[in-house]
Amino acid sequence: MTREQLAAALTLNGCDAAHEARARLLAGADFTWLSDGHRAQSAHRYWDVWSWRLEVMLDTGVMPRPGLAEAVAHLRAAGEAETHLATVSAPDRRFTVFLSADLTSCIACT
Repeated sequence: MTREQLAAALTLNGCDAAHEARARLLAGADFTWLSDGHRAQSAHRYWDVWSWRLEVMLDTGVMPRPGLAEAVAHLRAAGEAETHLATVSAPDRRFTVFLSADLTSCIACT
């Protein structure tokens, strides 16, 4: 995956976190393609993990990072769609990007 491909995929997601991740990426933030050499996983599997994280944060009074609840909702809506992962790492924030199996669109970003 190239920087340009990831930026294009982030453009197709309307959430604030995706727009911010794209801006940081285009400004030179590091990115890592986490699915290299790995099979895609179902969005439901990621939803299961991330929804639990959100629930624990809310139950313990920890403020979730911006966009987490929206990302959980997008992962749930994606159901069994095959999903790949990438990260965008800026000095002050790291974004987790959930990509479609064909890498052309961002399913969710937090």
